[in-house]
Amino acid sequence: MPIARHAVTLDSELLRTFLAINDAGNFTKAGEAVGRTQSAVSLQVKRLEGLVGAPLFTRGPRGVVGTAAAEYLLPNARRIIALLDETSAAMRSRPLNGPVRIGMPEEYSHTILPQALGAFAKRHPLVEVTVSYASSAANRQAVAAEGLELAVVFEEAGTGSAEWLATDPTVWVTSTVHCVHEQDPVPVALNATQGWCRAVALNSLDRAGIRFRAAYTADTCSPLQAAVTSGLAIAPLCRSQIPPKCRELTEGDGFGIVDSSSVGLLRNSMATGAVVDGMAEAIRGAFAQRTFE
Repeated sequence: MPIARHAVTLDSELLRTFLAINDAGNFTKAGEAVGRTQSAVSLQVKRLEGLVGAPLFTRGPRGVVGTAAAEYLLPNARRIIALLDETSAAMRSRPLNGPVRIGMPEEYSHTILPQALGAFAKRHPLVEVTVSYASSAANRQAVAAEGLELAVVFEEAGTGSAEWLATDPTVWVTSTVHCVHEQDPVPVALNATQGWCRAVALNSLDRAGIRFRAAYTADTCSPLQAAVTSGLAIAPLCRSQIPPKCRELTEGDGFGIVDSSSVGLLRNSMATGAVVDGMAEAIRGAFAQRTFE
């Protein structure tokens, strides 16, 4: 519902007070949050109501309650204040320049990486970023050899040495269209690299007593996803990477979790400075905004 029939100029301080009242449900507490007296808060609300042309709050038994006009204004007010705060922070922060090299699993190339780079580039557009898509083992070696400043890596449950970012369990995945997990033996797609990822996947099948045959191997996530969606095989994938029209094979299917893999951030011990700090923080922030389990 529109709350004004003419163009209005909304003062950001009025919007901050409006949000404080909405969140606190009380003029006095809102005043404490924005550093104003209760009477000053009341005056600001009247000014804002005059601008939008509608009452914003009504008295209730437990404080004040937003009206329909307040509900309409609320999401826009939050976006405006968030953008102002983000712009202010960007203007205050000193732009950085120079190179930074990061390693990232292909699994997060379309989710975590764009989010992290987007947040970082807004504040530091002059930094030259180089991204390496490789296995966790390869990126570990690159960090140790000082070929990368930072790397996101997978670690077997209970063996983490990197800074913890998330837990993204590895699970067996099947197509809901082809249901190849019902075959005997079950066709499986496996990681071509001989390492703990492949080993724990095979061990999980042995523990469950599942007869299988190797039908496909690949060294990255995308081909494994393709093997599943095409009905060629089941595959061990991160729970966050289950493709459309596919599902996790659970204990009810006779499978269960392959490994509660941790996702960690490795940093070259020689990599110091604000550029590396800023990129590390952007990566942490991108993981913090997502749910993996």
